[in-house]
Amino acid sequence: MRGQWYMLIGLVFALIIAVFAVINVESVRVNYLIGEAYWPLILVILGSVLMGALVVGSLGLFKIYQLQSEIKRLKKQHQNQDFSIENETVEPLEEKEPLS
Repeated sequence: MRGQWYMLIGLVFALIIAVFAVINVESVRVNYLIGEAYWPLILVILGSVLMGALVVGSLGLFKIYQLQSEIKRLKKQHQNQDFSIENETVEPLEEKEPLS
């Protein structure tokens, strides 16, 4: 059921992009460091969106990698603490004379 919702959302998104592309067909000037070019507005917008998505995705993957390595480190630390607790010897408490 979840896959069907993703498919439906993807189709709606594709339809919106198609309508947006038909509306924005005029050419705009894009200035580069070494020159300029004329591109359809929709390509400029989609290119900007894709570059932004790549930057955000890269930062997200970097954060996921950091969190996974922290989880591994904490699991290892937890296992070491469990091992040290199991190996400790517990001395019985000495009974003291009752206070009277």
